[in-house]
Amino acid sequence: MAFGSYLFVKARVSRGCDRLGHVGKGDEDAIDALFRLSPPEFVSARNALVAQLKKSGQDDLANRVKSMTKPSISAWTVNQLYWKHRSAFDKLLATGERLRQAQASRLAGKNADLHRLLNERREELSAMARVAADILQKASGAAPPGVMRRVTASLEALSAYGTLEGVPRAGRLMEDVDPPGFDALAALVPRVGDGSKATAPSKVLTFQKQAKAAPKGKGRSPVDGKEKEKQRQAELAAARAAKQEASRGVVEARRVAQKAQTTLKKAAMHAKDTEETMVATEARLQKVAEQAHEARQKARRAAVEAESAAQAVEEAERALERATRELSDLQD
Repeated sequence: MAFGSYLFVKARVSRGCDRLGHVGKGDEDAIDALFRLSPPEFVSARNALVAQLKKSGQDDLANRVKSMTKPSISAWTVNQLYWKHRSAFDKLLATGERLRQAQASRLAGKNADLHRLLNERREELSAMARVAADILQKASGAAPPGVMRRVTASLEALSAYGTLEGVPRAGRLMEDVDPPGFDALAALVPRVGDGSKATAPSKVLTFQKQAKAAPKGKGRSPVDGKEKEKQRQAELAAARAAKQEASRGVVEARRVAQKAQTTLKKAAMHAKDTEETMVATEARLQKVAEQAHEARQKARRAAVEAESAAQAVEEAERALERATRELSDLQD
């Protein structure tokens, strides 16, 4: 580990361990400092932090830190985007959250400008990918396409999660972030008839009573009684019609919700299959690249051997010519 980085982490640890047995903000800052380091520095800095925490009596926190593994290169890159480009990172998450809410609104029957939000997120992902490529280039001298695909996939997954609870914590990633599964995506679908409060206005038809107050007096004429009964029957008919319309609305809403859940499940399964295919393809591509490299090496060796053999033939021919001339001179 670079000496300056070690001192940086150690200083964070010292400030976080002033009170034994207490996990304070300083402790969390010390952990955050680990994930800002370069991958080669991580393990030694983590072990130093564990030793310091145990020395200060914080065994539980020390064990938690000890379980943290060195981030993969793609996860490390996403962490650096979080720590060094927070404004753009937070903007991407905010756009993802708005998109998630817009999708829920669309499923609930409301208007939502999904096209605009999708374009915004696509542009922000592209911008973040360019920054990530620059970080990789400066750190290792290259930005391999496979690593960049995993970085972009993690960013897109974090954006899709938005502010849902229990999602991977940006800035402390150790592995790539998988896209939300079916259970998480299904949370976007409005539930109908499950006892929860509706997230969209009811489509039940409304009606208002317009019964006039009975005139003051000792009695009412038969005409007034008939009119009142007629009005009551009309209101009952309207109520029955409203109930029937509401029932049809519930059936239709349930049908749409079920269809949406089925679509989400298929999309999640397709995404998983596609990811597995991509991983397998990358493995085959890597193997083919290695075979091609080995073939080029063999070709180079064969070219060198062929050139050496050609030179040996030329030298042998010149030696033969010299021997022939000497023999001819002796015979003369």
